[in-house]
Amino acid sequence: MKNTSESNNNWYQIGNSDEVSSPSLLVYPDRIESNIRKTIEIAGGVEHLRPHVKTHKMAEIIKLQMKYGIYKFKCATISEAEMVARCGAPDILVAIQPVGPNIERFFKLKQEFNDLKISCIADNEEIIIQLSDMARKTGLETHIWLDINNGMNRTGVIPGEKASRLFKRIMDSPMLNAEGLHVYDGHIHESDFIKRQQICNDLFLPVLSLIEELKNEGISPINVVAGGTPTFPIHAVRKDVETSPGTLILWDWGYSSSFSDMNFSHAAVLLTRIISKPGKDLICIDLGHKAIASEMPQPRIKILDIQKYSIINHNEEHMVIRTAEADKHRIGEVLYGIPWHICPTVDRYDTVCVVNDHNATGKWNVEARRRMITL
Repeated sequence: MKNTSESNNNWYQIGNSDEVSSPSLLVYPDRIESNIRKTIEIAGGVEHLRPHVKTHKMAEIIKLQMKYGIYKFKCATISEAEMVARCGAPDILVAIQPVGPNIERFFKLKQEFNDLKISCIADNEEIIIQLSDMARKTGLETHIWLDINNGMNRTGVIPGEKASRLFKRIMDSPMLNAEGLHVYDGHIHESDFIKRQQICNDLFLPVLSLIEELKNEGISPINVVAGGTPTFPIHAVRKDVETSPGTLILWDWGYSSSFSDMNFSHAAVLLTRIISKPGKDLICIDLGHKAIASEMPQPRIKILDIQKYSIINHNEEHMVIRTAEADKHRIGEVLYGIPWHICPTVDRYDTVCVVNDHNATGKWNVEARRRMITL
């Protein structure tokens, strides 16, 4: 399947690049809106969506999603949740178990925005007790999702007797409401859709068994929020399951290369410049570790203006590229590239440049990259 991002060869280029410092991250609202529309179409309606905000961390993108009727969101930090709350989104899930001072921060967030539904996850009795105690202390009834481990082995409780007991522990705790099950399967990255679908469905079977067990005990309905971007189309066909895609809002080269079945548009591009040509077939650009996510092996970027190249060195401020095309390029020339992993790349920028009609027309703040906004 041809990716829509490649249908126009120069869609990413801007006419006023001389006004944009490098390195910079460019975002394209028209392509973001296209991704939003496609997401809603796959989900079968906004009521089945709880998109993750960790990819972009920008209020403007939340507002674009809300313009299309999306009203539920998932966050990874208290700061992200505060950003979403300030946009007026009525239903916000903090999908990380609060511990230590973050328990108090979570309840301060609920106090500040007490007209919104702000929930969190939990996967053990100690934290459930602490959340219940704080809910009683603040007088704030609190919705808790039981975090389920269905194979990622990062957080959560394995479906079974313990999970059932913890869900009922939430139900029985003063001032807590058992909202449902949070099931994240971010470890499923099989490129072949049929294989990915089979793995996802197999790993979801114990979750279905847990739901059935709870229903047999008279506990119903059981809400479920499941998956990330790779499994989004699979969970989207399940009845009464919310899906939480994140990366697809901006898309990146890693996912577009791996998941040909997901035809989303690249909506974020790095602008960089050649700052040196230190040797034969070598060019150096100002796209160091501080400008692009560097947690994975090379290639960490798909350079759109050079056909054949290899990245031979990457430091804090520099990236050195070997290419037989080096003589065609000059020092100071602008190059464009799509990051392999967009989520931590966005996190490196205080602001992004907004591109409309091939021109940088303004900036958006990456507000929630801050560990603390006000709370």
